[in-house]
Amino acid sequence: MSTEVMPLATAHEKLDHLRRNLASVIQGKTESIDVLVIALLAGGSVLMEDVPGVGKTTLAKALARSLDVDFQRIQFTPDLLPTDILGSSIYSPADGTFSFRKGPIFCSILLADEINRASPRTQSALLEAMSEGQATIEGERYRLPSPFLVLATQNPVDFHGTYPLPEAQLDRFLVHLNLGYPDSETEVEILYVQSAEPPLDDIQPVLSIEEVRAVQRMVHNVVVERSVAEYLVAIVQQTRNDHHLRLGVSPRGSLMFFRAAQARAFSEGRSYVIPDDVRTLAPPVLAHRTVLTSKAKYAGFTKDRVIQEILDQIEVPV
Repeated sequence: MSTEVMPLATAHEKLDHLRRNLASVIQGKTESIDVLVIALLAGGSVLMEDVPGVGKTTLAKALARSLDVDFQRIQFTPDLLPTDILGSSIYSPADGTFSFRKGPIFCSILLADEINRASPRTQSALLEAMSEGQATIEGERYRLPSPFLVLATQNPVDFHGTYPLPEAQLDRFLVHLNLGYPDSETEVEILYVQSAEPPLDDIQPVLSIEEVRAVQRMVHNVVVERSVAEYLVAIVQQTRNDHHLRLGVSPRGSLMFFRAAQARAFSEGRSYVIPDDVRTLAPPVLAHRTVLTSKAKYAGFTKDRVIQEILDQIEVPV
């Protein structure tokens, strides 16, 4: 199908099919699936942080299988090197020349499993790729495929042998997700569903790479009234002034927030953004870009709680 003329109804039908694909693999996580789809529409990367075994890697694989795009997985370990991600030049003894062999980063969807187990030097290999869609290797710039997004996972419980992601890298993730444990009824359903063939094996592609590009372009046309944009910026500005935070949201964060709001409106079938889009996305888009003060941390505050308090303080435009 031509990417230039995809009908709006077709785009929404395909997005519904994509959600059903993901829901067949991860039961009871509708909100997380919606946020993942929004990240895809906005062209942003996703950081999934949760305890082992709740389905982070499975959800990432389900998204990759639902899209007819190149997919690569890297298991991050302490001995992983930047060249293992980016690629390197290989010497040919036959003619005495060097040829560049691309690394796994040259794909549309990269699953960075347990990203916090690699050294900061290796983690930094993703910075340029996540923000600019390119990689500079041995002085030469290489464009990455479009779309390009990183789905990264990390375990927040086991800190042995891990390296916390720096704020500069956290800022390049569009959203931060916590899947959490399923409720008891959903967990019983999971036992029966997974006892037969894994649902992941049955997933078929829903969107081609051209169609993904098409819907991402359609998202750019979603209208944002100035009053809604001012509301979004007021929330961001307050994170820089809140006494519970020693680091607020950057201008890059506000731009990503804007794009995510457009993507949510589109995924909901609207051609315009409403304040509810902004309020709903504030915690997953903004919280991981902030840093609590020591006093707030020891007082039991969380980043999500601070963001919610900021939302309660700012008047919602009519």
